[in-house]
Amino acid sequence: MHWIYYGGRYFTRVVLFLFARWRVLGREHIPKEGPLLVAANHLSLADPPIMGLSINRQAMFLAKEELFRSRVSRYFVQNYGSFPIRRGGMNRDALRFAEQWFGRGRALIVFPEGRRSMEAQMVDAFSGPALIAVRNGVPILPVGISGTEKITGSTWWLRRPRITVNIGRPFHLPSVNGKVTKEQLAEFTGSIMAQIAELLPEKYRGQYGGEKS
Repeated sequence: MHWIYYGGRYFTRVVLFLFARWRVLGREHIPKEGPLLVAANHLSLADPPIMGLSINRQAMFLAKEELFRSRVSRYFVQNYGSFPIRRGGMNRDALRFAEQWFGRGRALIVFPEGRRSMEAQMVDAFSGPALIAVRNGVPILPVGISGTEKITGSTWWLRRPRITVNIGRPFHLPSVNGKVTKEQLAEFTGSIMAQIAELLPEKYRGQYGGEKS
């Protein structure tokens, strides 16, 4: 991994220690090795670095392709450990990358909603992560993030927001014989998001405030 990857983690740790009340729950649920798809809700631009630090495994992210259009942005985002994905869809390069990354026994972090929630509540998710999980047969580690929506404005650090990363137990989606259908992907996506919602305070659950699928 590039020096930006390790430098970014160190910087994030220092910022969280000094300017936030950060805690990670459920670290014992993280498999120490083997392929892993980490799926979390998305509240802030700070979520990716905080997630990377909280999981404490070598991991890469799937990030929206818009972040790779600028040469400067692409340099930092790519070297921090991100691979571009088309929001709302799933390009073949991303699927191929995921397969290769899992083949190395690594963790891949995704935000199924595909964008930050402006109201700090879960919104409808895209089916790409479910497709990745089904095609590769990898365990999914659900994670609920709360408090990062308070990292906004120039004086957020004065408030030392309470940030919680709640890690659930890994689970597998049902295996599929033949090609997975849109209906199956929708059902699997709902299952993933329901698992994440269970790890969040009720006010964050939004679209997924009902019982687990």
